[in-house]
Amino acid sequence: MRGIWIIGAAALVAGCVSTPSLTSTSPGAPSFEALQQMCSPQAVDYGQDAQSVYVTLFDAYVAHKRGGLSQENYCAFQQSIAQQYTAHGTSSDPQVRDLWVVFFNNQRAKALSWRSAVDPTLRTG
Repeated sequence: MRGIWIIGAAALVAGCVSTPSLTSTSPGAPSFEALQQMCSPQAVDYGQDAQSVYVTLFDAYVAHKRGGLSQENYCAFQQSIAQQYTAHGTSSDPQVRDLWVVFFNNQRAKALSWRSAVDPTLRTG
């Protein structure tokens, strides 16, 4: 339960900035599948965490597109999220799932940091 709350909180924070939704198309925003296919032909099914992962990958994508993150680093970031989700995020054991939540929240913060370094809309008051 704690894990769902933490991911929900990350999604709420992400909702405060301009990010796309899985259920609607945002002008100029690539789809979740397109973001994943930038680095691998195989898309990962993130289940209930898909929206939060999409927002995180989108923030890293913005940093990449604006020169703050190389293609290699963007793909390594994506791959690390996919690996951790497969290893821990799909578990029904709350303690194992919490490993995913802690990892993912750190990645979410990293992506926001990268984006804020190159996107002035995140720095305006």
